Amino acid sequence: MSGQPSYWVEAFDEDERARLAPYFTNTDRPVFALRNLPEVVKGALFARYSRSSKSLRRLFLDEFHDQVAGDLPAAVPAVGEARATRLYRRVLDEYGDDSVAQLAGAHVACEQASNLLTKVLEWGRLASYMEQSTRYQSYTDRPGGRWRYHLDPEVDRDPELGPLYREVLDGLFATYAELVPAMVGHLEATLRPEPGVAEAAWRRAVKARALDALRGMLPAATTANLGIFASGQAYEALLLRLRANPLPEARSYAELLLHELRQVIPSFLERVDLPDRGGAWTSYLAETAAETAKVVDALLGDGQAAEQGPSVRLVEFDQAGEDKVLTAIAYPLLGVGEAEVARRVARLDQGERARLLSAYVGERTNRRQRPGRAFERSVYTFDVVTDYGAFRDLQRHRLCTIVWQRLTPDLGFEVPPEVADAGLGDRYSQSLERLAELYRALEPRFPAQAPYAVSMAHRVRFAITLNARELMHLAELRSSPQGHPTYRTVAQRMHTLVAERAGHRGLAEAMRFVVHDDVELGRLDAEQRWEARRSGVLPA
Repeated sequence: MSGQPSYWVEAFDEDERARLAPYFTNTDRPVFALRNLPEVVKGALFARYSRSSKSLRRLFLDEFHDQVAGDLPAAVPAVGEARATRLYRRVLDEYGDDSVAQLAGAHVACEQASNLLTKVLEWGRLASYMEQSTRYQSYTDRPGGRWRYHLDPEVDRDPELGPLYREVLDGLFATYAELVPAMVGHLEATLRPEPGVAEAAWRRAVKARALDALRGMLPAATTANLGIFASGQAYEALLLRLRANPLPEARSYAELLLHELRQVIPSFLERVDLPDRGGAWTSYLAETAAETAKVVDALLGDGQAAEQGPSVRLVEFDQAGEDKVLTAIAYPLLGVGEAEVARRVARLDQGERARLLSAYVGERTNRRQRPGRAFERSVYTFDVVTDYGAFRDLQRHRLCTIVWQRLTPDLGFEVPPEVADAGLGDRYSQSLERLAELYRALEPRFPAQAPYAVSMAHRVRFAITLNARELMHLAELRSSPQGHPTYRTVAQRMHTLVAERAGHRGLAEAMRFVVHDDVELGRLDAEQRWEARRSGVLPA
């Protein structure tokens, strides 16, 4: 494809390619689908993928192939595939029943995708994603002889900006590679393990803390691996979004993805590149996005300076939200209409309200035990300014409605306290300031690609709308000790605002596993549990 980015090709010898061939649609491209593998193996592969620096195919060879190869033939025949394809076409043509495409899915690995692209790939609600964590990976290696960042072909061809882009990003990654061991050494010298803590667990927790502190240096151009499991319908929607996106990387990636998906679920993607179907849908998405941007700028743009500083504001909520939750709790158990249920709820005194809510929530013994859909009746909208790294984690909560503003360096950044304490603050700041200068150089000629030069420490503004049930999940998960400090603060602040500003103290109290305490080594407990399982003290 013209303008296709240059992806590094992983080296596999002839024997390795032969072992991979039955299970992957290719061995030399960054996008590939999985096939002929049990579902549990695909799930386990993707779970391991998110914490590993290896590619999925290398991970399969190193850790999974010997366990599955003896159980499967070299190729699994496609039983009844032609008949099923004809049936699907007839159902779609005669009845227009798109829901049939929800019933078949595929596992796809998307590698060497920038952190701008991963946000596009993860937009859809009706799919499952497993993204390589920037919190637990050290970006100090150079696969294929290059640092792990995306190089846009159009930018690279520019005689002035191409060399500047490479110079700034190469310099940033080289600095990051120097600061990681320095940060680890500083933490090892200042945070001593408590008695009884396994040395190996403590060292892994220290390294995680160091990578957490320095991940803000990584630019949005940083590449990551992403596993997706989705239905044919979800993939069709994803491909249309990618094709309509102004980012060239997204459009070229759409062709890579379509090529691989057509090897495993071809019938469900026939409409994507038909001019009167997928072509028309893509044009609609691109044209409405462009026209909306023009109209917003003409009617609402006033050129005011961007607001600085992190913040979490509760900007919209229903004052009767807690009443609505109680009404939804009682409604299925009473033989009257909702308006009458609401009137009866309104007559309850404070003690009676607490009794009803307590019965519904029950004695939760861990954060995975959550009450039912009645909690979805109370809805909140928060306006948040936080660093891009924290946003990336929060954006993956697909039940939320999240919209975000353009990624720029205009909202500034903060140097993490531990980085400053280690005496590394100046080099950290200088690297991010050079990125901001690169952004401003790119923006006039390459506005879609300019955000590649924004770091994860730079702030972004976004609005997030979610109901109380999803807020319980988000706040309890993201405030846990192993969470990143910046998104822990966002989750804690959301919880406090629901109790204090919205006045929904009963709902807030039901979120009893939100953690408001500060922690030094957030990963330590998790690493201790892993070490205990590895040594046989705890069951696996």
